[in-house]
Amino acid sequence: SSPPRRRLRSPLHNNTTTSATSTTPPTTTTTAKTSPNCCEPEDDPVVPVPQFSRSTVGGSKAQPTAHPNAFEPDDLIFESRFESGNLGRAIKITPTYYELYLRPDMYTNRHTQWFYFRVKNTKAKTVYRFSIINLTKPDSLYKEGMRPLMYSTLDAEYNHLGWQRCGENIAYFRNDTDNGYNHSNYHHRPLDDDDDEFVGNASFTLSFNIEFRYDDDTVFFAHSYPYTYSDLQDYLMGIQRNPVKSKFCKLRLLCRSLAGNNVYYLTVTAPSTHDDDNQKKKKAVIISARVHPGESPSSWMMKGLMDFITGDSYVAKKLRHKFIFKLVPMLNPDGVIVGNTRSSLTGRDLNRQYRTVIRETYPSIWNTKAMIRRLMEDCGVAMYCDMHAHSRKHNVFIYGCENLKRHPDRRLLEQVFPLMLHKNVADKFSFENCKFKVQKNKEGTGRIVVWVLGVTNSYTLEASFGGSTMGGRAGTHFSTADYEHIGRAYCETLMDYYDDNPIKIQYRQLVCKYLMSMLNLHHPDAAPLSIDEWRGRLAEFVKHAVPRTQEELEAKKEEEATEWRIKEEARRKYFQRWTYKSLPAPKPVHFNWRKFMWVSNSGTTMLPR
Repeated sequence: SSPPRRRLRSPLHNNTTTSATSTTPPTTTTTAKTSPNCCEPEDDPVVPVPQFSRSTVGGSKAQPTAHPNAFEPDDLIFESRFESGNLGRAIKITPTYYELYLRPDMYTNRHTQWFYFRVKNTKAKTVYRFSIINLTKPDSLYKEGMRPLMYSTLDAEYNHLGWQRCGENIAYFRNDTDNGYNHSNYHHRPLDDDDDEFVGNASFTLSFNIEFRYDDDTVFFAHSYPYTYSDLQDYLMGIQRNPVKSKFCKLRLLCRSLAGNNVYYLTVTAPSTHDDDNQKKKKAVIISARVHPGESPSSWMMKGLMDFITGDSYVAKKLRHKFIFKLVPMLNPDGVIVGNTRSSLTGRDLNRQYRTVIRETYPSIWNTKAMIRRLMEDCGVAMYCDMHAHSRKHNVFIYGCENLKRHPDRRLLEQVFPLMLHKNVADKFSFENCKFKVQKNKEGTGRIVVWVLGVTNSYTLEASFGGSTMGGRAGTHFSTADYEHIGRAYCETLMDYYDDNPIKIQYRQLVCKYLMSMLNLHHPDAAPLSIDEWRGRLAEFVKHAVPRTQEELEAKKEEEATEWRIKEEARRKYFQRWTYKSLPAPKPVHFNWRKFMWVSNSGTTMLPR
């Protein structure tokens, strides 16, 4: 079994613990797995990884594997021919220094950021240095304290440790290697806010020291916590097999990818009754993730969201009664399987293809857009969100679309939800990092295309690969538990945003008031606020407690009581073997008057009674 992926909060340079008992990391599947059953006929399994692991730019060409006799006894043995692995080659410079080259996205010669590979034949108490040579982004959070991730199979077996941060003397710098991509037409284009990579010919190096704890260990390294297509299938199959969740969750097949993999979407809503007119009034909430395969934090946020929305909390039940959720958890399964960073098997960025009319080339994008159009005609769309991860900024933040020019009557409406989300997770989400500009070079993204279709609240949710700079979490890495928490907080904020209770209506009016104040719109002729004044008013808003209805407070108490009972029951069962009933019967004793103490019949002296 695979170790659980929920992690404890961990500061920078600290390890992360888990109750792992397996000797394999969560994502090392290399064979076809059984697919969840959809409402449509489903026969094809996951495309086996070996089909893609030998593919190179220009076609599928078999790469010879080094003969075992070519290795010296102390050489490290590198491997990445497993799901989501993407190491191209490893070159030994000295016995303890290795240069590593990542495989670019398939059918391109660029997009190298995500990495995931395995190392065997380790030697304890030896400091190695790894240098990943052909990265393509000039700026990285590795310059600001971010560390790679490591999973040791022996640590998992002996110490129950899962993925943990690793590396010392981390450096990220430009090198003299030409990445081989012709950027003559785009050389002067600057970096934008959607985390595009550098467009020059230069490459960049990530270099770090690593010391292994055990001899002959098998260790995995990754850019972020892996979440593979097989992990998603296991999760969806668990929902299908759950007798309670299957009543309000319907798993369907959106389409098949170019490689024949299933692109699923999950419909979550309360079942309708014959006399229930509310079903016709429900609007849709559409959330997608993993259009960029190397951005695994988006899958963890989606997992947290799916856990919450399919749970039995009061807010989850109310959301299911109010909305129809359409969740597309993995838009680019082919890219995830082969270990791409940004592209699909066509070598194109799918998040620039939402204006496409080519169904055969971009099936997941075309069908997602068609689903959105159909929902807008049938019931309307309340909100759209596409989940991503960011490699150059800290915290979690949102990109939205400004409505001032298109809909002056909806001014600032797109900023209300992000500000409410900032309040609910003030130690992770940064409203200051949010932007609401519609840029011309982003017109093909899902966020802008859906906004053009008429959805005011159309967002891109970005989570940092690194960590937070907010409040008590400043200077810490994000864990999978943090990403899942963002997904849950998104749902809670969604309920606050759309709740018809008078208390929540007053709260939304307060949010709008602070937005007007922060932009100084109450006095149009006044000068804009300075950044310090703006931050001061934002901090003042965060101090206000989120108002809760009486029903929410009572439900919260009941949920806390239930959670306490579950923990107490688990604690009682764990310590049951130490109760007096389970202790062995005491040995017969007699009182020795000469020593004036109790002595066992075997002659052992005991304490006076």
